[in-house]
Amino acid sequence: MSLSALLAAAPSPSPSPTTGPVVPALQDAQEQATNAASWVEQNWSTWLAIGLRVVLILVIATVLRSAVRRAITKLIDRMSRTVEAVDGTAFGGLLVNAERRRQRSQAIGSVLRSVASFLIMGTAALMVLATFQINLAPLLASAGVAGVAIGFGARNLVTDFLSGVFMILEDQYGVGDTIDAGVASGEVIEVGLRVTKLRGSAGEIWYVRNGEVKRIGNLSQGWATAEVDVAVPASEDLDRVRSTLDAVAGRMSKDEPWNELLWGPIEVLGLESVLLDSVVVRVSAKTMPGKAVQVERELRWRVKRAFDAADIPLVGGAPAPVEDAATVDPTAAMAAPSAYANLTSPQAQAASPIPSAPRGGK
Repeated sequence: MSLSALLAAAPSPSPSPTTGPVVPALQDAQEQATNAASWVEQNWSTWLAIGLRVVLILVIATVLRSAVRRAITKLIDRMSRTVEAVDGTAFGGLLVNAERRRQRSQAIGSVLRSVASFLIMGTAALMVLATFQINLAPLLASAGVAGVAIGFGARNLVTDFLSGVFMILEDQYGVGDTIDAGVASGEVIEVGLRVTKLRGSAGEIWYVRNGEVKRIGNLSQGWATAEVDVAVPASEDLDRVRSTLDAVAGRMSKDEPWNELLWGPIEVLGLESVLLDSVVVRVSAKTMPGKAVQVERELRWRVKRAFDAADIPLVGGAPAPVEDAATVDPTAAMAAPSAYANLTSPQAQAASPIPSAPRGGK
């Protein structure tokens, strides 16, 4: 039996000899309760259907979001393992280290999971609002205007984020690489979606926004070139110089660990320059990325010892002339007055081993 039938069958209170007839407010309350009960009885099925639909949408969205995030995580892990297995060679292992793979995988996975969650939960929210018969056109228009305003106000942030995403997806650089980003250069210690952290040669840390990077020179990919210039007197026998350099190059190419750092034979390229009293012979070799300086230092060491043993003299470079600070930079006196005064003082000019050129063209 329904609530309205029970209220109708209930006996009406009899008038009391002291209070008189029934108060009209009680009759109004009874009528309102009857109407409310009938309205609930007529609409409870609609409410139940809407509630079940909302719950179903939320459950499906949650399950789908969890499944997609798990699939993305497994896919990223599988890609990382595949890259690690393929790059197990000597060349590949140099370009991609474990930390670089880990950070790149985390960044790509984070972006994909965030995008998937936004799409799934956003679609679920729109479907829930549509279930309640809410007009979505004004809401979508307002959201579009707000998105345009936010995007215009935070365009630098959006630019940094998108640039970081493409840098990571294209694997332009990673942790451990030495890069020249234009605004700063150094070793990459962290790659983020908005900022890249570099450690400079003096130990400083540079925070470079990804949107500000217009060009990137990666010094840790491919190969590097080690070049050493050997200056000998012009009267020296060049054939003897070449044979001595060839012997040094052959021994160094076979010794460890230089045989692993060298990716090609050390070549004597020939005369780089010819001066009045000396000639310069250039020696070059391809090395591992970032190892050119070490190879050059070792090569100079070996060349010096070999030339001493063969009694071949070396010619040092001429000292750089001391130029007038005002000629080099007219603003030197204003930028560094103390240094300018020290450089142009009579004591400094008298102590200089190189006489200054006379003024006036005489």
